[in-house]
Amino acid sequence: MSPGERAVREARRWIGTPYVHQASCAGAGADCLGLIRGIWRHLYGAEPCAVPPYTVDWAEASRDEALMRAAGLWLVPKDVADAAGGDVLLFRMRDGGIAKHLGIQTVTGAAPRFVHAFSGHAVQENALSAPWARRVAARFAFPDEDR
Repeated sequence: MSPGERAVREARRWIGTPYVHQASCAGAGADCLGLIRGIWRHLYGAEPCAVPPYTVDWAEASRDEALMRAAGLWLVPKDVADAAGGDVLLFRMRDGGIAKHLGIQTVTGAAPRFVHAFSGHAVQENALSAPWARRVAARFAFPDEDR
């Protein structure tokens, strides 16, 4: 099974986990980064680095693309149009804003879907509808196991 297929399976296991800022524990609490961190641990056994504390706004006022930089360090960049199950999606929640939301693509094709955690909601799988799709700022794959 590929890292992408394993990532989809693991992401779906987190569905129903309550939203908790900076948390990363399936069933107990997670935010969008915590979900990705948990999937990384499932795939590779340990996180590649310690995650410093972060605010809900992801340094939007300073325009710091910290999440984009970190994703580029540990994940494999892909063309935004090259969709595959298990891809990590990075979203800009408003035009001109920094990228500050993450999800895992679960289904591609005519009815794409993704799993994500967001404030006020448990981890859930949603349609990657046009409003969500137009906010995708970057797409990444999990690296091969021999990274």
